[in-house]
Amino acid sequence: QVQLVESGGGPVQPGESLKLTCVGSGNTFSFKLYNFMGWYRQIPGRERELVAGFYTANGGTTYYADSVKNRFTVSRDGARNTIFLQMNGLKSEDSAIYFCNLVTTNKAEYWGRGTQVTVSS
Repeated sequence: QVQLVESGGGPVQPGESLKLTCVGSGNTFSFKLYNFMGWYRQIPGRERELVAGFYTANGGTTYYADSVKNRFTVSRDGARNTIFLQMNGLKSEDSAIYFCNLVTTNKAEYWGRGTQVTVSS
């Protein structure tokens, strides 16, 4: 079992920045053997949307949704079982609950409980 805990959300004004952190605990070996590790977001009433993350297939790729390219940066600290999402130039449409997600090589999937990001003037 893996537990994921997100932090760093909050209210900000348009154009400001936030850095989200997701810390894993439990069977943290899963952080070394994963197919995907990254961030989703969800607005109430809408489907969860993939924002950014790391795939290990095909030599490893980093994914960004078109809506966040050149504004958001995903990074990780494997030694601390932590993944980050640096969000710059925030817009009102970025307001959502942000979830950390991990899919292991044996296809187990884990979610955090989410952290709220609200962008409003």
